[in-house]
Amino acid sequence: MTATQERPAKARLISGPGMLLVWLYGVMVVGAVSRSVVQISTQFDRAPLAYSLSAVAGVVYGFITYSLVRGGETARRAALVCCAAELVGVLTVGTWTLVEPSAFPDATVWSDYGMGYVFIPVLLPLSAMYWLRKASARRGDAA
Repeated sequence: MTATQERPAKARLISGPGMLLVWLYGVMVVGAVSRSVVQISTQFDRAPLAYSLSAVAGVVYGFITYSLVRGGETARRAALVCCAAELVGVLTVGTWTLVEPSAFPDATVWSDYGMGYVFIPVLLPLSAMYWLRKASARRGDAA
């Protein structure tokens, strides 16, 4: 790269509603990670699947938060893939907890589609995927 060439600016993903998404994902990181740390360290044998899924949710939320803050096309695509995986997880675990409640002696972040978190776990990935697709369209990219 020569002195006259400049690196292309990263696409900002946290402008406008994107900032609200970062804030909500940040809150979900704290909620899911702190919940899972306490549950795994104090009563893991009671519901290992539920507590492990809460930890996975926290990691996914953390990666999405990082991707949104980082910005750029690669981060946007990574966040989009993670949001889709998050939505699949929420729908799968949410349905599983309704069909076979005995499989989850204790709730996860995604139990009952996130009812314990005011359904934010099911609404957040939908909102984020919409925002990320819109961010791509604003730049003129095909997503």
